Amino acid sequence: MSSTVDFGQDSGPASEQRQTSSELSEQLPELVNLPIPRHVAIIMDGNGRWAQMQGKPRVMGHKAGVKAVRRAVSTASQLGVKSLTLFAFSSENWRRPDKEVSLLMELFFTVLQRELKLLHKNQVRLNIIGDISRFSARLQKQIASAVEKTAPNTGLVLNVAANYGGRWDILQAAQKLAVKVENGEMTSSQFTEAALSEHLCMQNQSEVDLMIRTGGDYRISNFVLWQAAYAELVFTDTLWPDFDEQAFQQAISIFSSRQRRFGLTGNQIDEMRTL
Repeated sequence: MSSTVDFGQDSGPASEQRQTSSELSEQLPELVNLPIPRHVAIIMDGNGRWAQMQGKPRVMGHKAGVKAVRRAVSTASQLGVKSLTLFAFSSENWRRPDKEVSLLMELFFTVLQRELKLLHKNQVRLNIIGDISRFSARLQKQIASAVEKTAPNTGLVLNVAANYGGRWDILQAAQKLAVKVENGEMTSSQFTEAALSEHLCMQNQSEVDLMIRTGGDYRISNFVLWQAAYAELVFTDTLWPDFDEQAFQQAISIFSSRQRRFGLTGNQIDEMRTL
């Protein structure tokens, strides 16, 4: 599969649903027969190690990783994935050396400038999730401009998690509801799972069906904890800059081969698939 395909697809917000526990039973027939994940989340790990193995500075690995992002966006769009969420910079990544963080911020700014035209041309809707208040005013302005420009697009939704953490996401949603309770806008009994879901990042998108982690580690590192409650997990030793179309398709094949049970028995799922 070429990474240069024209990857515009029609998958507007109207086709997306939030998956809360109260809605899950109604969606089960669709979910257990899902051949392609609606929402894929990827922990893009291994950039630094990829560079070090080649005797290059770590930043060269991050630059090579940008090409892998482009391939992933193209492949996801061509396969019919509705949402792709990429873990670009976690809230814990601030602990890295200052020089590397500064280089990552500059790379983020450059990529937003360089890739925006291609994303817009292919109807990709960019969505930045996370607490961007810690970024420079220059970068925040660039983010706002990119998100605004692509907002009307009707193709793949590309969520880029920047200064993001799953616990932060849940906490900020809970705090918003707590304020509503304090102000008398809602009662504590209305503080439900569905209400919390409405205040999370990506609240208007389906939950994560498939989470992929590259780089050989077997953990989810505080990534989309709520949204990935029923996700299938695929771990690969492939370092992110080497994650190509074939590797992505293999992960999709693994997803398609698994039986998603959602608390039911295997026999129940088999019966549901025959309906």
